[in-house]
Amino acid sequence: MQHGADAASPLRPTWQRALWLAAGGVSLVTGLIGIMLPVLPTTPFVLLAAFCFSRGCDRCERWLLDHPRFGPLVRDWRARRAVPLRAKQFATVMMVLGSAWAAFTLPASVAWLPAAVCTATAVWLWRLPTRRG
Repeated sequence: MQHGADAASPLRPTWQRALWLAAGGVSLVTGLIGIMLPVLPTTPFVLLAAFCFSRGCDRCERWLLDHPRFGPLVRDWRARRAVPLRAKQFATVMMVLGSAWAAFTLPASVAWLPAAVCTATAVWLWRLPTRRG
């Protein structure tokens, strides 16, 4: 076993763990930007970050699972493939607001693009099981 290898991926070479860690970091940063930028949904990027961290960095995965804001979301996803109702509602409202804003500020040739991406994301999100409470 390699020195410092994660328990979840003991046979993964260092370069692969580094790529998974980098992908997890980019996903998490993108999700954090999504908190402030309504067109960009946060939940899918946080879940993607958890997936990447589980393959690349046990410490980062543990930090994300223990995070007071993101931890419950990731744990629910892993246990039941469920997303809290409040997260679905908030994401949908923010995507609608962001898409409307984009429609007024972007050139007409691409103004439809954020709405199309947000619609696809919302359909995916609302098809997932909902955790109540």
